[in-house]
Amino acid sequence: MRACSVLRRIAPSAKSCSDYCHRSVFPCTTPLERSARIARSYARQFQPDSTPRVRSYSTRSLPRDESRQASSLWSITFTIITVGGGAWIYNNYFNSPAPISPEILRPSQSQNVSFLGVIDTLSTMPIEPAPGTVGTLTPEQELKLQEFWVLTLKVFGVPVEGLDAKSADTTPKSETDGGQDKKKATSSKRRGWSLFSKGNAEEEEDTKSNHSSSADVTSSLASISINDGDDKHGQSKEFQQALVEMQPEEIRTAFWNMVKQDHPDALLLRFLRARKWDVKKALIMMISTMRWRLQEVHVDDDIMANGEAEALELASSADPAKKKKGEDFLKQMRMGKSYLHGCDKRGRPICVVRARLHKASDQEVDTLERFTVYTIETARLLLAPPVETATIIFDMTGFTLANMDYTPVKFMIKCFEANYPESLGSVLIHKAPWIFSSIWSVIKGWLDPVVAAKIHFTKNRQDLEEFIAPSQIMKELDGDENWEYNYVEVQEGENAKLKDTETRDKLLSERQVLAKDIQDVTMEWLRASSHKDTSAIAAVKGKRDDLIAQLREQYWVLDPYIRARSLYDRLDIVQGDGKIEFYPESVKNGRGNAAAETPSA
Repeated sequence: MRACSVLRRIAPSAKSCSDYCHRSVFPCTTPLERSARIARSYARQFQPDSTPRVRSYSTRSLPRDESRQASSLWSITFTIITVGGGAWIYNNYFNSPAPISPEILRPSQSQNVSFLGVIDTLSTMPIEPAPGTVGTLTPEQELKLQEFWVLTLKVFGVPVEGLDAKSADTTPKSETDGGQDKKKATSSKRRGWSLFSKGNAEEEEDTKSNHSSSADVTSSLASISINDGDDKHGQSKEFQQALVEMQPEEIRTAFWNMVKQDHPDALLLRFLRARKWDVKKALIMMISTMRWRLQEVHVDDDIMANGEAEALELASSADPAKKKKGEDFLKQMRMGKSYLHGCDKRGRPICVVRARLHKASDQEVDTLERFTVYTIETARLLLAPPVETATIIFDMTGFTLANMDYTPVKFMIKCFEANYPESLGSVLIHKAPWIFSSIWSVIKGWLDPVVAAKIHFTKNRQDLEEFIAPSQIMKELDGDENWEYNYVEVQEGENAKLKDTETRDKLLSERQVLAKDIQDVTMEWLRASSHKDTSAIAAVKGKRDDLIAQLREQYWVLDPYIRARSLYDRLDIVQGDGKIEFYPESVKNGRGNAAAETPSA
């Protein structure tokens, strides 16, 4: 009887507590009404049974009853916290207007610039570039870029005699150490930049040598490491491995391969911005990325060189493992699990990820990672300066727990944080269901705060219109654009130039000469800057800009000889010669639909 009286007291308190939480703390929404019903169902479990039961109780009833009462109270408390906590997450992240980043738009950009028609990526679009990018550097930021070039050339095995760090400690405190003690920051620089901290004897020894060997590079840069714990992805160790395992020429080649049609300064600045202008950390991050590209995932010599055509060939292989590898890759392309289409209001290419189409058991992990890198690298071809980032839309329509897979999420996070820094403009999580709230609480804990700040939750067309023009939101996302994804199959003969190795080798040699010329003129720029010779600086900058323009233009001549054609080449989105078109007429007219496979939703 004492137990029954306890339960009678508990049940009403559970109901009143649940009602109070929903009335006083959370707004009345449909998901919360469901939460209230769940809470009431739990409360009913504690209602006393009207049928008396015979049960013996110990004479030591008070402690046992208090124990049962505490257990019941803990159960109810846990239920309320779980439901209420989920409701709070949903209300704050999923059921509120999409927060608008100050970087999304400036009035002069959205109203005066059209991204329709053919865009020349070798020119600069008339929009305002982001701070800390090519053409917008402050004197302090340019100095950090120069210091970064010195260390980069050192890793490449390029002699850097005559350059020192006379100005290395002149950078304002606000630009370098984020508010740390100036003396500590200075000593850190001297420890990290081994090139700059050498004595006169070592400098004289370097002057005697015309070429740096791998051993020289390793010994002079081995002291560079991250000592403050800011090494989330273990890149300090990868940096040391790269210096030991890779020849300077290999690292140099990997760097210029990654540059592609980009400005080499823009590539270095990505790593500098990602590491808050810490040259030492930026170098570690960049060299680790070169190792990742060359030795781990083989971005340029496999993924992009072989592309979709190799997957089609493997799908017909008699080897079951190869056959599955090819079929799995093509499956991602054909269903449109993720694809590139259009651009946002800032001219950033859009990648749409349809989460409902993913199931972890449908493909091997390495195939999905290959597909992810392939998509990111292809998106890089759609960047028209000064645009340097892309927008990703995670379409969560129809998402269930069966679609959740943390492994590819972790891989994407590592890619964008460690190997493709400063590549994300915005991430839109669209129409996230209630069940995603607990998943998001886990994922957010893995994200760098800078990346997390770029994530926005959208729930309808109006939210998307803050980022994308209404006429360029496709109908699948409740917009006006009459477009749907269709995969155009690999065309016979589209990769014929890949077999012309003679022309390829000739163009590669030309590119190497251009790269060396840029390295040489960069050294001239660094020396002129160290001597503060303004006239020499202006002259060498003009010469350097011309060479970089030639390198960017030359990439598009080389491109069909080193990169397999993609879906986006077949759709005339990537048109060659540096031309792209986000909404080509051939796509609007449905070219290639006869060979296309419509995805299942």
